[in-house]
Amino acid sequence: MPIWKQFIVCIALLAIGAAAWLFFVPGSRETLAGLGIGNAPASTEAAAPAAGRGGGRGPGAGGGVITSPVTTATINDRLQAIGTGRAAETVAVTPFASGRLTELLVRSGSTVEAGDIIARLDAQAETITAERARLALEDAQARLERVNQLRTSNTASQVQVTEAQLGLENARLELAEAELALDRREVEAPISGVVGILPVSVGNYVTNATEIASIDDRSSILIDFWAPERYAGAIQVGAEIEASLIARPNEVFRGQVSAVDNRVDGQSRTLRVEATIENPSDALRAGMSFQVRMSFPGETYPAVDPLTVQWGTDGAFVWAVEDGVARRVPVRVVQRNTDSILIAAEVEPGMQIISEGIHLVREGGDVRIAQRRGETGEGIPAVEARGS
Repeated sequence: MPIWKQFIVCIALLAIGAAAWLFFVPGSRETLAGLGIGNAPASTEAAAPAAGRGGGRGPGAGGGVITSPVTTATINDRLQAIGTGRAAETVAVTPFASGRLTELLVRSGSTVEAGDIIARLDAQAETITAERARLALEDAQARLERVNQLRTSNTASQVQVTEAQLGLENARLELAEAELALDRREVEAPISGVVGILPVSVGNYVTNATEIASIDDRSSILIDFWAPERYAGAIQVGAEIEASLIARPNEVFRGQVSAVDNRVDGQSRTLRVEATIENPSDALRAGMSFQVRMSFPGETYPAVDPLTVQWGTDGAFVWAVEDGVARRVPVRVVQRNTDSILIAAEVEPGMQIISEGIHLVREGGDVRIAQRRGETGEGIPAVEARGS
């Protein structure tokens, strides 16, 4: 086909496409009128008030747009995290020495006080050693007395007196050592608390590495949880917390932050926090999982309808209406919610932002508002326009 025929075919196709766009695309004539090409029909100008009276015919009817006001909302005002409980104090009890277990004085679930005897090891050899040391001490005392009597008559020298005194002191030390070894055949509870399941039985041979029992002080429960790093400056020791069991979410316990770590974990970007809640009824156990909640003053940001935020090559933006003129305002999305988006932008509360009919808007162009949302009398149209 000759080139001039191809050229004519292309012009015909473009003309057909332009005519289809003009007759079938809503608002096409208004767009051409805004560009200075032709004029919008008088019927369209007259349709705007009619659309206002109808209240709900949509932004396409009469070239109007629908707006919603800028409000404010708070971000980072609540923290929710999952934590694990542990006892205020917990000790795995081990004996000081090795030997055969001859007696267990507690059982699982027993409540003990610090210093209570919970187990005994065989102590026959230590008893004999202590008795021998006691006899040696008595002999050393008697020898010192004899030497002192001889010293009064100059029969014994001062050196002999000194040796007798030294022998007495050594005998005392040997007795103290023997009694200590004998005492350590009894295993004491180092803290007050509740005894767990006993891993040993009477007759077992134990060493100083064998766990005799575990004791938990459950008078209060410590909850370890991890907070995102953005809360690092807001969490302080003494801050109030609420905690509920994952297994029983209807029960709420109140406590305080008792410790905050001195650094943020480099891998998870979280901060370890420890909170304490009282457990007077002994209903809580170490190892339970808790949902922890904290409240903060938070930061206030402008909030807009999710439909108002648009995206371009240079990022997010919204169309604001000022004195009937559209203005494109760049925004930074701070937080997305189900019914609003928090943004950082140069907008003020109450400012009207276009949410529907955005295809009719251009920078600096006149705007006809067909309907305002989120105000008193929502759904009642309000028409504003600058004279052209």
